Amino acid sequence: MTSELLERALVEEATKKSGLIWVRAEPSPGAHTAAAPAQALWHVWHEGAACVVGDGPGEQPLPGLADGGGAVVTVRSKDKGGRIVGWTARVTELAPGSPEWEGTVAELKGKRLNAPDGEAMTERWRRECRVLRLEPLGTTLPLPSDSQAAPPPPSPALTRHPIPAALPRLLRRKRR
Repeated sequence: MTSELLERALVEEATKKSGLIWVRAEPSPGAHTAAAPAQALWHVWHEGAACVVGDGPGEQPLPGLADGGGAVVTVRSKDKGGRIVGWTARVTELAPGSPEWEGTVAELKGKRLNAPDGEAMTERWRRECRVLRLEPLGTTLPLPSDSQAAPPPPSPALTRHPIPAALPRLLRRKRR
């Protein structure tokens, strides 16, 4: 019993203090698709769960997270950026306008940076976005021994060209 309480306290404190969590949706049982990579999400800790908003214009994507589904959450240190704790979660989508939705959105609104529409963002969230609760299911997960770094997805922006021949001369000129 004591270890469960300590683990729950670790999950809560680490998640509260971290401004960013890594979330990977767990594929549903019997699904023939591979698990999507973890997604970095901003969040707030509210009433015993990490709460996120997204999937709307100008908001973070929430790939694979579905109401009633599962997720694996990894919490990083705010200071050093290293992994502190991992935990499994049950995903619950809050109905817009419900008391739970209103309370959660009030907390999220205070943490949302650089909203394009200021005070009107809660109405936009009601119309166009999803608000999800990620409720811890129990014990923590063992931390992996490897880095779990993934190669970047293919993109035309990731090209390498040799540096221009004149660049070293230009850099020397600036030092003088």
